[in-house]
Parts: sequence; structure tokens; C-alpha cells
Amino acid sequence: MNDARRHGEASSLGITDQEAIEISRIISEYKRRERELPPDYYGWQRPANLFSHLSTVAACVRELTRAKLFPLTGLRVLDVGCGRGSWLLEFCQWGAFPEDLAGIDLDDNRVAEARRYLPTADLRVGDARHLPWPDARFDLVTQFTVFTSILHQGVKRKIASEMRRVLKPGGVILWYDFRYDNPRNPHVRGIGAREIRSLFPGCTVRLRRVTLAPPIARRLVPFSWTVAYLVEKLPLLRTHYLGVIYKSST
Repeated sequence: MNDARRHGEASSLGITDQEAIEISRIISEYKRRERELPPDYYGWQRPANLFSHLSTVAACVRELTRAKLFPLTGLRVLDVGCGRGSWLLEFCQWGAFPEDLAGIDLDDNRVAEARRYLPTADLRVGDARHLPWPDARFDLVTQFTVFTSILHQGVKRKIASEMRRVLKPGGVILWYDFRYDNPRNPHVRGIGAREIRSLFPGCTVRLRRVTLAPPIARRLVPFSWTVAYLVEKLPLLRTHYLGVIYKSST
């Protein structure tokens, strides 16, 4: 097929068709990772991953405490892109009741695994552009490294809009994602502060840089957690944004 014909076919696709292609691409990419990467590649049993996770947990707890949402006891919480439920299980450690937790993910196998651990949580297989919950349902909505896996701007905007819709007035979105592109992975794209704010119009957005750059962490953590902790204090070496996004109470 020549380039002109490809361009013509792409131009003839409607917005919905392009978004559907993007969702299919994301599903395919997740399946590729499962085939090609070791099962424990992102697992917390790897020292560098555990270091980053514990650092992220500490930062999240600090921000939620500041927002007067910690502990999570009695709060309704939705995790967008919940996967196998790792963060939902963490939220139980933060005081949430399992029956107050909800999650959605594109991968039915991951959701099935999450249900084994959290049988009373409201876990759905689905597309976060169309969240299956009513308006103003949740006190806290979270996403952990979901948006950087989305390359289509329209899909990002719709998911962000849905997150705002199901959040109660005065509620909080907890955001954790890459600031930078990964030059070795064309299937992800970093999201900067300006874009984050544009995705949540009318909201108050507070961002802080967190997480020691993974290539550095993989080298330092096996050698010394203390050294890694000290190096992580340098803002330029932190690769993620932790965001607390407040929905207006009016």
C-alpha cells in the first residue's frame, strides 16, 4: 500500500474509530509485555522495584494526609487501570474497606486475578473512557502509570473527564506517572505538568517530582539503599510526577 493511500484511509477514520484503534493497540502492547518480559520484571521482589514502590507509598501517604484523606477508612476509592489489584490491596493497608474499593482494567485476566484477592471489591473489565459508575460516586480516584501508555490525545481527555465525573465535589484524584519519554520504548509517552493541568480543567493541581530514575535505581539499590535514597533527593533525577488533583466543591 502506498503512502498516499495510507494517508487517505487514516484521514477517513472518525474520531471514535481512531480511539478504538488506540484501545486495541494498548491491549496488544500489554499482551506483548506479558509474552516477552520476565514475570517478575515489574515485581516488588526485585530490589530496585521495591525501593521505588516504598518511596512512592511514602509520598502518596504524605500527600493524602495533607489532603485530609488518610487513612482511607470509610472512603470510596476507584483505581483506573487496576491490573491485578496491587494498589487496591495497598489501599486496604491504608485503612480502606474492600467493599468500598472499585477498579477497572482492559485485561480480563488481570481483573480475574484481582477478584481472587478482593472478592468483595467492585472490579470491572472495561474501557475507562466509559466508566460504569454514577456521577460523584468516589472520594478518591487514582491512576498509576496508565496515561503514559496512551498515545491518542482524545482517549486521554475522555478518561480524564470520566475520572472527574465519578469524583465527588471536593474529592481528589491521585496521579502517578512518568514525566519523560522512554527512548527505549516507543509505546509510552511522558506527560509534563502543562499537559496534566490541561487534562483536568477547573481543578486545582499540585505536582511534585518523585521516584529515582529506574536505570539509576537498578544500579544503586543492590549496592546501597542509603546511597539510592540520598541520590533520589536530587529533583533532576526523579522521573515521575505525583499529583494531587482537587475537584471543585461547587
